[in-house]
Amino acid sequence: MQKINQSLSMDKNKFEYHHMGIPTTKRRADERYSSTFKMYTTKGHNSFRIQYHRFEVGCPLHPLIQSKPHVAFKVYNLDKAIKGHKVILEPYSPFNGFKVAMIEVEGAPVELIETSLTEEQIWNDDHKGSHVYPEKE
Repeated sequence: MQKINQSLSMDKNKFEYHHMGIPTTKRRADERYSSTFKMYTTKGHNSFRIQYHRFEVGCPLHPLIQSKPHVAFKVYNLDKAIKGHKVILEPYSPFNGFKVAMIEVEGAPVELIETSLTEEQIWNDDHKGSHVYPEKE
């Protein structure tokens, strides 16, 4: 059995589930559009923070991100967490206080998040004017 990389830990014993993303072709009522990534994302306002992602032709994201569900974890140090892994989305800040990258683990995309924001700030802000949602209106 393969050892779990301890660099994924929030502390030395665990890492924290954040959300799950599922690619879809179906339109959903609570979608919001990211012109940066040419994709629609639901807000994930459910008990398990499941989001659906619908991608347009020309989306610049890695094909694994567009085709396979991913799980996302909060980590203490993003740079350490991605070290030694195949990175499929380089670290970037979609909005202030939130840094993210995606790695490939045995053919599956995994999102890793380093943030100083509260869950309320992450999920209840529309993040207009940010990198991921640059439109202010």
